[in-house]
Amino acid sequence: MVEHPQLPPSDPVARILAAIRAVPAGQVAGYGHIARRAGLPGRARLVARVLREHHAPSLPWHRIVRSDGAIAIPRTSPGFDEQVRRLQREGVVVINGRVRMPAVDSPDTLDAALWGPASRR
Repeated sequence: MVEHPQLPPSDPVARILAAIRAVPAGQVAGYGHIARRAGLPGRARLVARVLREHHAPSLPWHRIVRSDGAIAIPRTSPGFDEQVRRLQREGVVVINGRVRMPAVDSPDTLDAALWGPASRR
């Protein structure tokens, strides 16, 4: 497991929650990306389970989407509409239930925001 100094070292749920909270307003991240940031590669389903079980008002759950940019909540669910509204309020463009995912090497990605040079933060 990759250890990151800003994340709790041993509790996987705490690491996932910290990675979710680190996604800046106006940006999105995929479940798998959050798992990797938490040092848990391949555990995207664990990220989904953690999101289902944690309802803290401060948790920016709406910034987490599928790796293809699709909102994972069923369209017929009130949660779908809520996620779209929250993303749009932050300036994220949502078209047909999808958002544009940042390029992996883009300086605007979550990785760059967290681990890039201080001048980018």
